[in-house]
Amino acid sequence: MAEQADVIVVGGGLSGLVAATEIADAGKRVILVEQEGEQSLGGQAFWSFGGLFLVNSPEQRRLGIKDSYDLALQDWIGSAGFDRDEDLWPRRWAEAYVGFAAGEKRAWLRAMGHRLFPVVGWAERGGYDAMSHGNSVPRFHVTWGTGPGIIEPFERRAREASGNGRLTLKFRHRVDALLSNNGTVNGVSGSILEADSVERGKSSSRKIVGDFTLHAQAVIVASGGIGGNHDLVRQNWPKRLGQAPRSMISGVPEHVDGRMMGIIEAAGARLINRDRMWHYVEGVRNWSPIWPRHGIRILPGPSSMWFDANGRRLPSPLFPGSDTLGQLEYIMSTGHDYSWFVLTQSIIKKEFALSGSEQNPDLTGKSWSLTVRRATNKGAPAPVEAFKTHGADFIVRDKLDDLVDAMNALVGNSLLKTETLQAQIEARDREIGNAYAKDTQVLNIHNARRYIGDRLIRTATPHRILDPAHGPLIAVKLNILTRKTLGGFETDLDARVFGHDGRIMPGLYAVGEAAGFGGGGVHGYRSLEGTFLGGCLFSGRNAGRAAAKAVA
Repeated sequence: MAEQADVIVVGGGLSGLVAATEIADAGKRVILVEQEGEQSLGGQAFWSFGGLFLVNSPEQRRLGIKDSYDLALQDWIGSAGFDRDEDLWPRRWAEAYVGFAAGEKRAWLRAMGHRLFPVVGWAERGGYDAMSHGNSVPRFHVTWGTGPGIIEPFERRAREASGNGRLTLKFRHRVDALLSNNGTVNGVSGSILEADSVERGKSSSRKIVGDFTLHAQAVIVASGGIGGNHDLVRQNWPKRLGQAPRSMISGVPEHVDGRMMGIIEAAGARLINRDRMWHYVEGVRNWSPIWPRHGIRILPGPSSMWFDANGRRLPSPLFPGSDTLGQLEYIMSTGHDYSWFVLTQSIIKKEFALSGSEQNPDLTGKSWSLTVRRATNKGAPAPVEAFKTHGADFIVRDKLDDLVDAMNALVGNSLLKTETLQAQIEARDREIGNAYAKDTQVLNIHNARRYIGDRLIRTATPHRILDPAHGPLIAVKLNILTRKTLGGFETDLDARVFGHDGRIMPGLYAVGEAAGFGGGGVHGYRSLEGTFLGGCLFSGRNAGRAAAKAVA
């Protein structure tokens, strides 16, 4: 006989954990099925920097940041650019999520033991007008403990619920089909995969050793997106961003392949905004990879000079940290799928961080002593120095002509000319010594240093790139790094899924990346950053609470 529960959650990532624990806390019985092993509980969130979008938080106020729901919603709507009939529910989710971020989100997490690093980061700064893309103020709150620190409260709750019998964890169970009865989704069936103790993130065995059937009154899909499936990324690539890259690296493990989304869509669910996606342009190949084509994103401060493959400086306002998809569109318009940072040792020391829990042992390990060293060391943080030494995309030279020769050698062409780069760098250097300037990037640097958080740990003292006292010179080849699916299954605010006919599919819910983090695309065209983990939290919470109320 098939095993039964009140609710089945498909996927053991952050959104699935949140949904499952909310259901169990409501006194209902829930089964969580996950195709990977127990060591992968928490999914992609484990590898994250742990950034959370919060509005008018105590951390912001202590740093003199004035924020509000109205300002945050203005930024969100300006970035999202909602312009489709399908954006009805995504926009409603956006309004609700910004309210959550300005309201109970921080207190809800804090009651579970979650804590924040006190310095708020400033991501996606835009550079257009007040109603366009970008965060008007710093809102990127880093979890103390990074990705594992955001997972821990929910894993703890899940283990407690498992111990008292309300939650059953079924690892190595891969869902192959939805089950329904009289139009109501009432279960899943699939394959049991052989046990595999492979390290978290590595590709696991797909050998089938059995099958299973599970029944429930509701099914919540929390299966993630498509970032590990480059063929599917290219298939859905939007024409507005130019041709799909010939070469990409992966910011997510291989099993994030969109397979479950295809199964749910085939069962009748409405998938919208599939051409909206979020990929980074500052990706570097991991010198110690965990999953295939493993890439890491550089989180840059504002000072590195950014050149395209032909040696032209990216136009204003496409500077580091400003507009990820604007940069992607420009880079793809050049006919190449890579670009370059040129910087100094003084810049890399102060401004480079690497996204990922494993790349930030100080914050992940909750070590104040190591965190203080990040700001006081003579060199860059140890993981950054390791990439500078071992990374295939990093070049270090004392002289510009030697640097340019090595850059050309790395990509196997002669597109870059020393005199072209030197003219642009020297022009920028002439501007840097004044408090006043017409160079927009220099103005951005001065503006960043007006914020105490940037001045302390994220923005180098302004200096000339070609000043030997700040050397050596460093070049970094930047690759396109796949990451997030911004479209997904259309849902109402209870995370109930709409079918192809525009009607709710009884018994079916979708959360996290599978739902475009809510509604089928809460971000619209662009993200403000710190919003992906938060979208998992909010959509998982909404679905868990709604499903718990709906089941008998």
